Amino acid sequence: MSQQQARPATGSRTVLWTFLASSFALFMASLDNLVVTTALPSIREDLDAGISELEWTVNAYTLSFAVLLMLGAALGDRFGRRRIFATGIGIFTVASAIAAIAPNSETLIVARALQGAGAAAILPLSLTILTRAVAPEKRPMALGLWGGINGLAVALGPLVGGAVVEHGSWQWIFWLNVPLGLILVPLTLLRVDESHGPNSRLDLVGTVLVSLGLLGLVFGLVRGEGHGWSSAGVIAPIAVGVALIAAFVGYERRAAQPMLPMAIFRNRAFTALTFSGLLMFAGVFGSIFLLTQYLQGVQGYSPLDAGLRILPWTMMPVVIAPLAGPLSARIGGRPLVVAGLALSAAGLAWFALTASTDVTYAQQIPALILSGLGMSLYFIPTASLLMSVVRTDQQGVASGANNAMRELGGVLGVAVLASVFGGNGGFGSPQSFVDGLVPALWVGVALAGVGSVTAALIPRVHADAATRAPAPKVPIGV
Repeated sequence: MSQQQARPATGSRTVLWTFLASSFALFMASLDNLVVTTALPSIREDLDAGISELEWTVNAYTLSFAVLLMLGAALGDRFGRRRIFATGIGIFTVASAIAAIAPNSETLIVARALQGAGAAAILPLSLTILTRAVAPEKRPMALGLWGGINGLAVALGPLVGGAVVEHGSWQWIFWLNVPLGLILVPLTLLRVDESHGPNSRLDLVGTVLVSLGLLGLVFGLVRGEGHGWSSAGVIAPIAVGVALIAAFVGYERRAAQPMLPMAIFRNRAFTALTFSGLLMFAGVFGSIFLLTQYLQGVQGYSPLDAGLRILPWTMMPVVIAPLAGPLSARIGGRPLVVAGLALSAAGLAWFALTASTDVTYAQQIPALILSGLGMSLYFIPTASLLMSVVRTDQQGVASGANNAMRELGGVLGVAVLASVFGGNGGFGSPQSFVDGLVPALWVGVALAGVGSVTAALIPRVHADAATRAPAPKVPIGV
């Protein structure tokens, strides 16, 4: 990589515009991950959709997003990160308009898949672009705010969806993205600096293998609860996905210019951070999937009321971000990530211990606060820590791999916790829901707890020194 490519931008206006473009695009894409959940009853009534069509309205986005994350990062490294980032925003904006005018559920599902494809370019490249623009000494604060915005957007999805549906129509969930996207595309092209990765060509074989492998794996996971984990329609795509991913690993070890150098996993800090992220998303977002339904189906809140009552959890990143960024710069990101996962496990445990058909909101507030604090401490330093423990020329692929693993964790968490829920209870009555919810939450507690232990494997001196270093130059073999 040339010095021009590696050197971050120093102009304050460039940094500001880059932060605004990357943060608002990230918020838009992350929000749509869960914003549709509270709108499903309205969509079902308006489009006469069946239960399987509603499931795919949610899963089409996650599936496309997870499968194409690595490709989005690779395309940015090859053809220009600014160019592919702006293209991703454009695809997301057009897909949002198609979703808003969808005349039937099939069109809506296709539009959601296109949204996921656009988001797959937005998420990893927004991190790489911002990292390159910000001076090393200011990265912990900037990337901490970036991480807080990511966590806030995901958590606010059900609240925004509930508010829009209750006071308007479900179509406005998607129309809201269009004017923002129309602003962000020219802003990115005019104000964000272009940069490229080190590879001069696209790894087509590796891209096809990992994309199809993730497709098979995720497709099988999202079908598990509805079709049964032992059915051929679930086992076969998972087995094919695992085989293709194994082939991808073997091919990348021999490729001259791999899209994901396997040597990066010899970096203990990167590997521990990546797998702790998978466990975090599996435990926490699998639990959120059930808890939002618990607030509405058992406690009788409307979608908007449920979103408002979960604000102590969802708004915590706004409170913590200004504090956690400088703290991460002072003590390193590792202790915050470890503590965040542990607090998330504690919050979910509180939910599991108090869940009942007649629990009061006051009894749930400590769980909401603990969960929100844990999510904030995890999200805010993670981006800075990730970028600091890999070489500058590998930040794009590292971001893509890390985010792909987290999305896979979210799919796995929803699938596993929903399966535990269905095996112990169901939707027949409030008590039946609680009977299924409690053991599922304990699975979420275990996943987040193991994630905390995994994050503790990040080398203390290595991670803390890297977070405060003037530039990320950590060799991959460490």
